[in-house]
Order: sequence, then structure tokens, then C-alpha cells
Amino acid sequence: MTSAAPLADVDRPVQPWQGSSPATQLLILTGRSVRAHFAHRRALFLSLLQPVFILLLFSEVFGSIVNRRQLPEGVAYLDYLLPALLVTTGIGPAIASGIGLVRDMDNGVVSRLRTLPIQAPLLLFARSLADLLRTAVQLVILLVVANLFLDTDPDGGLLGMFAALLLTCVVVWAMMWIFLALAAWLRSAEAMQSASYLITFPLMFASSAFVPVERLPGWLQVLATVNPLTYAMDAARALTLDQPLGAQVWSALGTSALVALCGSTLAVWAFQRPAR
Repeated sequence: MTSAAPLADVDRPVQPWQGSSPATQLLILTGRSVRAHFAHRRALFLSLLQPVFILLLFSEVFGSIVNRRQLPEGVAYLDYLLPALLVTTGIGPAIASGIGLVRDMDNGVVSRLRTLPIQAPLLLFARSLADLLRTAVQLVILLVVANLFLDTDPDGGLLGMFAALLLTCVVVWAMMWIFLALAAWLRSAEAMQSASYLITFPLMFASSAFVPVERLPGWLQVLATVNPLTYAMDAARALTLDQPLGAQVWSALGTSALVALCGSTLAVWAFQRPAR
């Protein structure tokens, strides 16, 4: 009687291990991507400094030629520019996220991970979260430099800048899905670079980033009106400058959610299709 239970256990078929939970997989894969960033310390250091150089360049070049009468009354150009730079700074890491995915697909990392019991879409989500963390650090450095060394003083204060930072992180995460979808579809670093330029410049310059939309030529005003980054920049600007918000924040979050939904759906579909 005592040996019946062990014999029953031996005869019972062993179920194959199905892998850890999706939350655990996402955490482990995100940690792997974060460690990969820190493995290239020189590249990481330069990427963290890049927004500072852009801030200095744009504030000095555009600040010296802009017509102050075209800006909101009592607003310095640096205070007007800083919220837009928060959003445009995120374009670079978004592109890098797509290029990083292409490289992982080329060097066999993705193929090796796919041999494990891992849900394939989590590879994309983990990369987007790791790149978002790096972007958040860049944005914090940008705000610290602007406040300590360039004497920016927006009316919204630190609370307004922190709110704009959180909003920007949501917008940047949505933008990452655009380039992850492109990477999964094109599967070529060279093609990604070319496509990125075609997308980046209209997003940056056909917007309210550097001058008010009403000061743009008529055809650019049309593009700026449908540009999702315009909504994000206007909302971030309203938060930092302590201006009436209206529906600007909700418009920015709504367009970002739509972009993220469409981009992630296309990215997962393109990522799971067989290679040709």
C-alpha cells in the first residue's frame, strides 16, 4: 500500500515546461535590454549628452533670429523652446530602438530567444520599455542643464516641467512603436536610416516646435495641424508655461494612444511574419 502512490506518480506523464509568466518574461527581457545599453558605456555617455548639445545649438541659433513679438507675451524663447525639445529629443531614441531591433534580428539574438518558451511580442515590449528608460534619463539631464546653467524659468515651475516630462514619456513610447514597426517590416538598418529621415524631418519641423503654427506657411500649417507631435508640444508647453490646458493634454494622450495601438499592432504582425 505504501508503494502505490510513488508508482502512480511515475506513471503520470510529465508536462513540458511552458515557460514563466508573461510579467516575469517582460521583466527579464527588459533587464537584458537595459544591461545591453550599459555595456556600451561610451555610446551611452554620448547619447545622454546629445540633448544638451541640441538645446545649446537651437537656443542660440533660433534664439538670436526669432521675432520675440511672435511669441506669447512675456515668454522667453528658451522657455518656449524647452517643452518642444523634450518631445523632439525622444525622436532619436525612438529611431535607435528600431535600428537596435534590426541589429538583434541580424546577429541572431532574436532567433536564439525564439527557441525559448518566450512570447515573441514581449521582445518588442521589453525593448520599448528599456529604450523609454534611457530616454527618461536623457530628458531629466536636459531639464537639469536648462535650469541650472541656462537659467530657464517657465511659469509652471518644477511641477509643470515634471508633468511635461511624464507626458513626453507617453508620447515617446508611442513614437517608438512607429519605428519598431518599420524595423520589423524593413529588416534592414540601411532602409531604416532612410525611412527615419523621411519621417523625422516632417514630424519635427512641420509642427509648433520652433515657431507658433499660425506663423508657418499655409501648407505647413495643414501638416502641423495633423501632426501628432504638435498636440504633444502644445500640451507640454501649456504645462510648463502655466497656460490654460483646455483639451490639449487629452488630445496629446489620445493621439499617442492611437499611434501606440496602431504601431504596436503592425509591429507585432511584421515581427511574427516569416523572414524572406
